Amino acid sequence: MKVFILTFFSGIAGFLKFYLALLTLRIYITWFPNINIYTQPFLTLGKMTDLYLRIFRGLIPAIFSIDLSPILGFLFINFLIDFFSSVTDISFG
Repeated sequence: MKVFILTFFSGIAGFLKFYLALLTLRIYITWFPNINIYTQPFLTLGKMTDLYLRIFRGLIPAIFSIDLSPILGFLFINFLIDFFSSVTDISFG
């Protein structure tokens, strides 16, 4: 049972690292106005990441018309990665 839980937590941490890479790519794409985000594959990437980013939108007011709310999303997902990674490190150590 312990091995199953550790493997599950390790899998969650791996998935969150992959999702963090997708979030980073999504943010980078918004910096290039010549990329049409309503065409594939950018549309699929937007559908996968916007749901999560919308949770944090509006929690931090925009400064000079720059939305800083994704920073909260990145901090939260990094916290979860650290948590799940530390649980598996402590158990295997």
